[in-house]
Amino acid sequence: MLAPVAKAVRIKDLPESERPRERLLERGPEALSNAELIAILLRTGSRGASAIEVARAVLSRFSTLDALTRADWRELNRIRGVGRAKAVTIAAALALARRMAQEIIPADKPLNSPQAAASLLREEMRRYEVEHFEVLLLNTRHRLIGRETLAKGTLDGVLVHPRDVFRPAVLARAAAIIVAHNHPSGDPTPSEQDIRITRDLIRAGKLLQIEVLDHLILGKPSQPGGPDYVSLRELGHFYD
Repeated sequence: MLAPVAKAVRIKDLPESERPRERLLERGPEALSNAELIAILLRTGSRGASAIEVARAVLSRFSTLDALTRADWRELNRIRGVGRAKAVTIAAALALARRMAQEIIPADKPLNSPQAAASLLREEMRRYEVEHFEVLLLNTRHRLIGRETLAKGTLDGVLVHPRDVFRPAVLARAAAIIVAHNHPSGDPTPSEQDIRITRDLIRAGKLLQIEVLDHLILGKPSQPGGPDYVSLRELGHFYD
């Protein structure tokens, strides 16, 4: 005799005080845990598990929200209790969050600090599992006019040539650029190669009269609340 299939546990079947949706309406999203917020997206659990239990399984699998943002729907779909529809819902919510974070820096605001440039790049680059090299194209007022991904490398390296960096800058008639890449290891400390590439770009920029404002390396904070990037200009690697 076949065992009965466990009925999915719905959020509305929980006591009202335990329903994430009702708690959000009453207290606001800040009062909810990460698992409860994900449970609202899931709506129901499956195989006898509640939505909150499935949400906790998702967080357990990825350990941090930073790791979760790098997951695609296929990885989510492998978690017990997360079907294709739920996986797509979570992936869509994460994509919207990344796009909203990018809109924090409007196109008409000058990128005149490493913090501003890092804020623009962070949400997209944190998802990469290999090194990516990007260039921000700026006008004379250091406002963003374009962004290009130039190269994808390995876990610990990416190769770029000055001509590839400045080609889109020349085509866009950019007055200045900011270059950036990520360190998937999480440690943003520049390597000797990073410093050498920076010096090559500065020299090429002077010949083309396109200023290289900075070279950012994005990783993870070395301590809670600390910066997750380094600026090679701030480290003193920009000199005549």
